[in-house]
Amino acid sequence: MPSPLLKLSLRPNHPDFLDLPWHLPLVKWPGNCSRLEEVYKGLSRHPVLFLNYEGFLYALKELPGELAEKEYDLLLQMEDLHLPGVTPAGFAFTHTSQRDDTKSDASVLITRYLERSLPYRSLFMAGSLMRYREHLLDAIAGLLVQLHLAGVYWGDCSLSNTLFRRDAGALRAYLVDAETAEIYPDRFPAADRFHDLQIMEENVNGDLLDLETAHLLAKGIPISDTGEYIRQRYQRLWEEISREETINPGEHYRIQERIRALNALGFSVGNVELVGGENGGQLRLRVMVTDRNFHSDQLHDLTGLGVEEMQARKMMNEIQELKATLSQVNNRSTPLSAAAYQWLENIYQPTVKFLQPMIDQQTSPAELYCQVLEHKWYLSEQAHQDVGHQAAAEDFLRKFGNK
Repeated sequence: MPSPLLKLSLRPNHPDFLDLPWHLPLVKWPGNCSRLEEVYKGLSRHPVLFLNYEGFLYALKELPGELAEKEYDLLLQMEDLHLPGVTPAGFAFTHTSQRDDTKSDASVLITRYLERSLPYRSLFMAGSLMRYREHLLDAIAGLLVQLHLAGVYWGDCSLSNTLFRRDAGALRAYLVDAETAEIYPDRFPAADRFHDLQIMEENVNGDLLDLETAHLLAKGIPISDTGEYIRQRYQRLWEEISREETINPGEHYRIQERIRALNALGFSVGNVELVGGENGGQLRLRVMVTDRNFHSDQLHDLTGLGVEEMQARKMMNEIQELKATLSQVNNRSTPLSAAAYQWLENIYQPTVKFLQPMIDQQTSPAELYCQVLEHKWYLSEQAHQDVGHQAAAEDFLRKFGNK
């Protein structure tokens, strides 16, 4: 009897998935596979299941023909571009039995489940998460800008195709579905950028309308305005990162100001071009912006911590403050790497260790640490002095540790 698995291509450090009922289409796996797990998920036009391998979740999506390999390759390219998306683990070609006993070839995409992620449905359904909704829309706008900067046309931006992670009290968006995506190695066509925004508006409004029809949408959500809000946020962000400036003689300091402003938005600057003006005395500044991971990359290089961008921004601010303090106390310039080591050893790690009882699958150590920083600021405001990390962590654990 021929094997139902025609091909199975996997990356290293993942399970072999050979114990799965590949002779069946995914819709028949419930009741025939002991590894299935139920988790929140968005709407999908294709069957999607989640499997548990030793505590690690994987998402399997069944697609017609050879589409799984195409999407797998696209996700790999996006990973190389440091874009926020799900991690591709592999793909399979199968030859399965259908309900009418006919045979059908299909392909299955395998990705790692994005741990500690939130689907949009929970954010629009739960009243307790209302404060995150504006962050959610801003996160989608930021994700689209980041994709377009990298030359990626999504083609199906929607709430269903996006997952969200808490990031220092806000949210960060991750691409989940790349079936319709294209990557332009050269210049990204403006018409495709406009078309992506059109699709986003239609899909987002459609996602919310589905929730309203099912009586799941929280009150006060303006369906018709939501997609337009994301478009406007996108336009403001795009204009900021793509605008050119004129630099007059003696104003070269504005180059660093521009770079710092873009870093504050989380974007790295890959290249700076200075083009002569018409009268010869002025220069036109054009900045080539790369990925939106400036602070997280910087923190990782200094400490080895892998955290979200806004979390890293808060931590880098602490490291910079510690650098200034150490330089003043020691009466000499302290290298940033030395300040980062002191912060990691004497502040971050002891605080996280103290808060270990509160760390779970939904709350990462980095997010918990950032919550303590917010609590420390609140306590310090009340006390009119810096209360310190230890006092803030103790009060935080006492007040919120049992919730």
